[in-house]
Amino acid sequence: MDWKVLLDSGESHQKNTDRSVFDRDFDRIIFSHPFRKLQDKTQVHPLPEHDFVHNRLTHSLEVSSVGRSLGRTVGAVILQRHPDLEPFFSANDFGLITASASLAHDIGNPPFGHSGEDAISDYFVTNKDLLETDFSEQQWFDLINFEGNAQGFRLLNKSGYQGLRLTKPTLAAFTKYPRPSKVADKFKPRRSQKKYGFYHSESEIFKSLAEDLQLHSLAEEQWCRHPLAFLVEAADDICYHIIDLEDGCNLGLISHEDTVALYAQVIGSKFDAAKLKTIKSKAEQIALLRAMSIGALIEQSVEHFLANEAEILSGVYDISLTDDIQAKEALEEIKNVSIHKIYRAQHVVEIEAAGFNVLNGLLESFVPAVINQSTISKKQSVAFRLLPEDVKTEIKTCADQYTALRALLDYISGLTDSNAMSLYRKLMGISLPSMR
Repeated sequence: MDWKVLLDSGESHQKNTDRSVFDRDFDRIIFSHPFRKLQDKTQVHPLPEHDFVHNRLTHSLEVSSVGRSLGRTVGAVILQRHPDLEPFFSANDFGLITASASLAHDIGNPPFGHSGEDAISDYFVTNKDLLETDFSEQQWFDLINFEGNAQGFRLLNKSGYQGLRLTKPTLAAFTKYPRPSKVADKFKPRRSQKKYGFYHSESEIFKSLAEDLQLHSLAEEQWCRHPLAFLVEAADDICYHIIDLEDGCNLGLISHEDTVALYAQVIGSKFDAAKLKTIKSKAEQIALLRAMSIGALIEQSVEHFLANEAEILSGVYDISLTDDIQAKEALEEIKNVSIHKIYRAQHVVEIEAAGFNVLNGLLESFVPAVINQSTISKKQSVAFRLLPEDVKTEIKTCADQYTALRALLDYISGLTDSNAMSLYRKLMGISLPSMR
């Protein structure tokens, strides 16, 4: 793979302009409707009463900030190594592409986090008999394996969402898993093939993207990552490892002493216990260590990316950067502690269970109404009328059931936690409209 091709937006691009095409990508994501919804979507601790606990929006902004730092720092060295890029691109372009892709990385996540993905997938697994249409194998795997990454790619390319029209480098950097849902798993040990990144409905869009950027092909409909996707993944890994730990400490799920010890392992020789004690506030102590940990991980990730640049461009390197850096063992310990003390905390499990039931209830009401348009019952007709007008119009004009279900899932997965709960209560008769 060649950097000049990988960074080609397909549009006129001038270095050091006041607003480049990559600036435009960032702005379009910030002002998009799907991105704004992230303010009411679960990160780990759902619907928190505490103002210091993260939701999907604050997480995405932080990942974008880390991504920008990673991209700019890497870009500065890449430009030195490849002088032929200098007339066309700046380190800021690398930073903007990585920041934009990082900003959008969770845009396809449904309500209630990963339990929402599981709930959507499980509905189709357990209700196959209700779906009379014979879907293609690829379409069926899409439905029974709902994937936030693929949903995000769909939203970023869907004209109904204000026509984002992002550049190809940003879309490619966003796609951490450049493959469809159903493959032979020949390349599964590769990190880029662990999940999938686009639905059958967007397969031609990604194929065209991969051809234009000359992404290295592994097999039919399977490609190596765009190199900057490694930095987007690293930015996400750094933030959720380090910041989820801070949230866990602030909520009392992990002791202050244990949190300090975990951060100290990441920081290494720069950790100064005596200096830390001069800070009176324990929350400020943790905030300082969190910042130092992020800084250390950015430095290590940049160094490792640059050391493996040739292997990344050739498609040989296919490991998560944070699984291969100096602090990998410290990060693994943080992950293990977080699983047992944060992600399996009682209130997290309770809301996951509730979210599972909410999404299953929505699908039980809406899917039959969508797939039985020609013989719709009165109950199904009432449910269908509850859908927004634009969603109903789109479903009615769909050529087949797979496309209609994709439109429905765009709506359901796009609901915020609060919207999903409110709609579920109305459908179940738990909440009735007030009479005026």
